[in-house]
Amino acid sequence: MTDSSPGNVPAQQGLMPTDDGHQLYWEEFGSPGGIPALHLHGGPGGTLGASGYRNRWDLSRTRLIGFEQRGCGRSLPSAAAADTDIGEFTTQRLIADIETLRVGLGIEKWIINGVSWGSTLALAYAQAHPERVVGMVLFAVTTTSREEVQWITETVGALFPEAWDRFSRFASSHIPAYAAGELRLVEAYAQLLGSTDLELRDAASREWALWEDTHISLGSEQVIRDPRRHDRRFRHSMSRLTTHFWAHDGFCQPPIIENMAGIRHLPAVLIHGRADVSGPSMTAWKLHQLWPASSLVICETDGHGGAEMVDHWTSANAKMLDLAS
Repeated sequence: MTDSSPGNVPAQQGLMPTDDGHQLYWEEFGSPGGIPALHLHGGPGGTLGASGYRNRWDLSRTRLIGFEQRGCGRSLPSAAAADTDIGEFTTQRLIADIETLRVGLGIEKWIINGVSWGSTLALAYAQAHPERVVGMVLFAVTTTSREEVQWITETVGALFPEAWDRFSRFASSHIPAYAAGELRLVEAYAQLLGSTDLELRDAASREWALWEDTHISLGSEQVIRDPRRHDRRFRHSMSRLTTHFWAHDGFCQPPIIENMAGIRHLPAVLIHGRADVSGPSMTAWKLHQLWPASSLVICETDGHGGAEMVDHWTSANAKMLDLAS
């Protein structure tokens, strides 16, 4: 663990060992005596990036923790490595990792933020450990249900027929079971991204990345390429982990939407973009209907993120700090 000055660099950071040999990169911003809060990044397989999430908090009041989920970013081993077995990577294992961090950092309860896939993980964690959650703010809300995965990998292809044809044809040309209609497209890509043929794996990671960038760029004049995808290690870990979790419906059984009874009392703010073609606002709406203590914010002109959503994110975190004070 290292210590640093407050501001743009973490006050503390380190690698937290797990009971099965992984090391989770974590970082802390803000006040050591502040209200604990946890940030869960997107993906599956994303990273904390430049830690911009810290700007959504009043750090004078917050002890803010971020970590990179197993296999991601600076956590070890990386899912990008050909010899890393991700077969045991499940949402339940990620929940156990969060508990390892909480106990290791001496935190009793915390506010939870989840972004995109991170909102699925936040919900699953809260359902497993409601007594450890003060409140939740979910941004670009997902539950990683089979319907959502079907939408983002296949159904939304109706809006991008040229891009989806390329995306699908690559799988058909390499996975006969998909070509024969015996597998879902996400299952075919999960096989490709677990291949021992590293050239095939790399090519599949590029096709997957292009498809994701295409639908996230809706409304732009051209596809906006995520610059992180030029990093082969990032591209491999994110595409491999995304397809692994999505091919198993997020490892959420029962589905999150059917398991809301235990967290209906927790205060929450759900923030979603009306123009989010990657994940329609129906998911956030359904959750809100089952969650009396939640409020729902739909930002009319934003997609899978946007300036208005970020403003609401910041104000929602301030509200959670007030509730926890």
